[in-house]
Amino acid sequence: MTALGRRWLTAASGLAAVAALLLVALAAFARADSGPSVPAADSADVGFAQDMAIHHQQAVEMSFLVRDRTDDEEVRLLAYDIINTQANQRGMMLGWLRSWDAPVASGGAPMGWMAEMSEGGHGAHEAPDGALMPGMATDAQLDELRAASGRDAEVLFLELMTVHHRAGVEMAEAGAELASTDEIRDLAAGMAAAQESEIGLMTDLLTARGAAPPPAD
Repeated sequence: MTALGRRWLTAASGLAAVAALLLVALAAFARADSGPSVPAADSADVGFAQDMAIHHQQAVEMSFLVRDRTDDEEVRLLAYDIINTQANQRGMMLGWLRSWDAPVASGGAPMGWMAEMSEGGHGAHEAPDGALMPGMATDAQLDELRAASGRDAEVLFLELMTVHHRAGVEMAEAGAELASTDEIRDLAAGMAAAQESEIGLMTDLLTARGAAPPPAD
C-alpha cells in the first residue's frame, strides 16, 4: 500500500472515530433533561463551542469552493469529508449553546478562553490581519481561492486548510483539557485526532503536486 493510501485509511479511521463521538455526544444531548450542570457563559465549554463553530463554518466554505473548482477526486473527497464532518459538528455545538442559554458568539476576543493555556495569554494567539481568529483565511485569500481553478485551486486550498487545521487542533486540544462537560471534552479530543490525521494527508497531497505545506509558526 502506498503512503498516500495509508494516509487515506488513517483519515478514514479518524473520521469514523469522530462519527462515533458524534453519536455519544448526541446521546448525551438527548439526556440533557436529567439535570446536568450548565456551563457558565464565560466557561471554556461555551467559548470553545462559540469559536469552533465559527472556525468550522469557514472550513466548510473553503471546502465547497475547492469542490467546485477542481475535478481531482482526492481533493474533492477530502473536501466532502470536511463539509460533512464539520457541518455536523457545528450544528451540535450550536445546539448545545442554545440548550445552555448561551449566545452563539462571545462578543469578546476570539480564543480568550484559552488564555490560561499559555504564559503569554491571548496575545500568543493573535490572528493575522483580516482574519477573524488564528488559522482562518483572510477575505483576500478566500477571493484568491474563488478565482483559482485546477491545480492552483487544489494547492491553495490544501495550504489554507493546513494552517486552518493547525489552529483547529490547538483549539481542540485546549477544549479537551479545559472544558468541564463530557460533551465538549469528548468532541474536542475527537476533532484534534481527526484534524491531525488530515494534516498528514494534506502534506502528502501537496507533495504529489510539487508543493510543500506552509511553515509552522
